[in-house]
Amino acid sequence: MNRYVINLAELSAHDLPKVGGKNASLGEMIQHLSSAGVCVPGGFATTAEAFQIFLAQNNLEKKIAQELDALNVDDIAQLSNSGEKIRSWVQDSPLPNELQAAVTNSYHALEKQVRPNVAVAVRSSATAEDLPEASFAGQQESYLNICGLEDVLVAIKKVFASLFNNRAIAYRVHQGFAHADVLLSVGIQQMVRSDLASSGVIFTLDTESGFRDVILITASYGLGETIVQGQINPDEFYVAKSALQRRQRAIVGRTCGSKAQKMIINTHASGVDTINVDVDQQNIFCLSDGEVESLASTALLIEKHYKRPMDIEWAKDGIDQKFYIVQARPETVQSHEHKTIEKYSLSTHSKAIVTGRSVGQRIGVGTARIIPSLKGIEQFQAGEVLVTDMTDPDWEPVMQRAAAIVTNRGGRTCHAAIIARELGVPAIVGSGDATTAIQHGQDVTVSCAQGDTGYVYAGRLEFEADKIQVDKMPEIPCKIMLNVSNPERAFSHSQIPNAGVGLARLEFVINKMVAVHPRALIDFDSISNDLKTAIAARISAYVDPVTFFVGKVSEGVATLATAFEGKPVIVRLSDFKSNEYANLLGGNLYEPVEENPMLGYRGASRYLSEMFAPCFEMECRALRKVRDEMGFTNVQIMVPFVRTLDEAKRVIELLQKHGLVRGKNGLKVIMMCEIPSNAILAEQFLEYFDGFSIGSNDLTQMTLGLDRDSELVAEMFDERNEAVKYLISMAIQACKRANKYVGICGQGPSDYSDFAKWLIDQGIDSMSLNPDSVLSTWMYLSKHQ
Repeated sequence: MNRYVINLAELSAHDLPKVGGKNASLGEMIQHLSSAGVCVPGGFATTAEAFQIFLAQNNLEKKIAQELDALNVDDIAQLSNSGEKIRSWVQDSPLPNELQAAVTNSYHALEKQVRPNVAVAVRSSATAEDLPEASFAGQQESYLNICGLEDVLVAIKKVFASLFNNRAIAYRVHQGFAHADVLLSVGIQQMVRSDLASSGVIFTLDTESGFRDVILITASYGLGETIVQGQINPDEFYVAKSALQRRQRAIVGRTCGSKAQKMIINTHASGVDTINVDVDQQNIFCLSDGEVESLASTALLIEKHYKRPMDIEWAKDGIDQKFYIVQARPETVQSHEHKTIEKYSLSTHSKAIVTGRSVGQRIGVGTARIIPSLKGIEQFQAGEVLVTDMTDPDWEPVMQRAAAIVTNRGGRTCHAAIIARELGVPAIVGSGDATTAIQHGQDVTVSCAQGDTGYVYAGRLEFEADKIQVDKMPEIPCKIMLNVSNPERAFSHSQIPNAGVGLARLEFVINKMVAVHPRALIDFDSISNDLKTAIAARISAYVDPVTFFVGKVSEGVATLATAFEGKPVIVRLSDFKSNEYANLLGGNLYEPVEENPMLGYRGASRYLSEMFAPCFEMECRALRKVRDEMGFTNVQIMVPFVRTLDEAKRVIELLQKHGLVRGKNGLKVIMMCEIPSNAILAEQFLEYFDGFSIGSNDLTQMTLGLDRDSELVAEMFDERNEAVKYLISMAIQACKRANKYVGICGQGPSDYSDFAKWLIDQGIDSMSLNPDSVLSTWMYLSKHQ
């Protein structure tokens, strides 16, 4: 091999010491994955030895070592001065003649293969980069659309100098790498014309929870630097690996990002420009479903080859319409096995000032310091909350001292987000208005512990942080399931010991992900212009209002089904009361005003009504899509608030009419046992259902004649009342005689361990608990068997 330059096609993963992690990985994919359809742009790499020769020939090694040995990287001013001094030494030094000759020959060969003055990307590849324990994401520079040999040689020297960027110097120190041990290779690779299409990042796990059965894809228009540098809020897609492998519909989550800008190449010279994206394009997804699933399939191939979760950069060429992989490295944070779960939870709440995309699952508290640009980072004090427009790796020296980070722009796969995860600093990106909504010097609490959405609250709120050992749980005589309301937390909750989901509330999915009354979506063409405008803003990325509803509901349910695949996920059909439905956008047009909504227009009665019938059909269509088109047959259906045997019969017939046939493809239909009549006539109700899930909240309310929303009688509300327990026991025994499932999904077992013990004594099959009470209840039951 040439000691100065090596063709990418001649490299493999074993060549990391010669050409760094990035270039070695590119060569590995060209050699071993091209035949499987993974496309990697061709090119060549300068060697780490060439970099050493460059330093030695210009007598730089000792000078640089002396400068860095005397440096305190936490002194921002000193770091900036030393970095600038070293970079000028490097850029003022000539490249060795042998290196120039080797680059010249390789570039001319690439020109013959493609075209004269072929445009290339010139990227760094460090020998300590893309390791399983440290990503070095974005620490050195990349230069895009470099045209002509002269510009390539200049860019190579700039990349050499970037090993001594302020951020790179600080990162090595904070990660425990000796400066002299990190050498630099430069990759020169044919440009992909993604400026005419799209590009983005793929992680083959969920970046926040570490859940490994999904693939996260981010995408935006133009060159990928806008995403990795955190300049824009990209589209996000979650793809279920199992559905992908079944060759069924596999996208379980979509978020349409603002994608306000895109980076394009300068067609007249080297370099790039950033331009605004048309509003119409901002409001739609930049990839089709087929393209998302194609990218996910490629990511699976790469993950399988490397035998570990991967962080991948991709680009679509707008000329040949092919997808190219321009980088693949090990994921460095969540891929390590965890036998403990770290759980953060707020003890108190206040007004949310700002929301955005959460990075990590922690909570940080501190005084907000608003810093508009890098020029102000010297003002930052350890323990403050960094608030800025966007961060990139240049901010790393202060990021590692921050209690939390909040930005206006950026997505969860940008370099700054990757570094924040490595540092364990909670961050909220893409908030849109953090620098104006948060006051400089204001005390704030930054919570990333509530799902994909992160919240900045006013004041210093109290919170709890627990580390829970979950690798060895004692045996108990009952299955513990989870009550899961928010699909955003499903991947995280799935790591808690569980036997599945005993209660997934569809109305919570509708409220969180749709937020519009379903009837207003159906009547979209005839509603008022003001309401139409408000709804149109939510549904713009979808073909029509009904597709939006079915899509968002199916995505929410499919996320739960993916998180708990192989275990039952019992989805309760929507059980909003009329006052709750009225709070949805457009809801006041359709909902009655009831004196006691708890006893009114809800449950089976609502599904069977003329007004709600088309809305219920959309719910059924969404569930059918999850089970039949995506293949998540672990989803079961639960019908709430069935007052009479006639309602039971009719609702089963209605489900069948909408394609949800009890017993077909393993479908089980469970009934909420939450009205005294359900327990009294349990055997008759069970003729229509595959079992009961006892709703102890409503059952207690109905049995004791208490309004559970009234604080005047709240102290009398107790599921352990003898009358309530008598009815629960009746229901359990009826299920046992019929050999059918019986569980409980009410609040009681989560609040009262002695009640949970009584339920086991009665023979309950499962208890569905709130996630925060699972471990305490589990340990109590193990000690009181």
